[in-house]
Amino acid sequence: MDAKQVVDLLYWRDVKATGVVFGAALLLLLSLTSCSIVSVCSYIGLALLSVTICFRIYKGILQAIQKSDDGHPFKKYLDQEYSDLVLAKVNKGICELRHLFLVEDLIDSIKFAVLMWILTYVGSLFNGLTILILSLVGLFSCPIVYEKHQTQIDHYLALVSNQVKDVVGKIQAKVPGMKRVKAE
Repeated sequence: MDAKQVVDLLYWRDVKATGVVFGAALLLLLSLTSCSIVSVCSYIGLALLSVTICFRIYKGILQAIQKSDDGHPFKKYLDQEYSDLVLAKVNKGICELRHLFLVEDLIDSIKFAVLMWILTYVGSLFNGLTILILSLVGLFSCPIVYEKHQTQIDHYLALVSNQVKDVVGKIQAKVPGMKRVKAE
């Protein structure tokens, strides 16, 4: 799935596809509130396995009736190599964590520390599952709200951004070693 497909999904361009993805993800998270993750994963695995086995048998029967030799119905997925893609993403994440924790850039590490400090308060108010459910609902509703009210939102975001820049500029001017070096 490429970035355009994700954007189309979040902006509800294809209501059926977005509804299925949003509904399935929300159902998964709500299931986790009442069942253990082991049970939920087992049920999902059994459901997925039931569907794929039935589809494989159905395609086999169709091939036998039509006397065709189409081969395995999931051949294109079996031939794909996923490990390189996953390793590249994991390596990028580890490099970013190294950048933050080993203080390669002081400002980025301080921003990360402030984020972690804020998350300690958020974590004391909500459990992780509640945060995931709220994030999912926000992920699927905020883009469409922004699209409908873009001018008003942009206006207020610009005001907030200017205020934050002023405060950060004042802090950087007063604290030694906080000024960023601009690359030329």
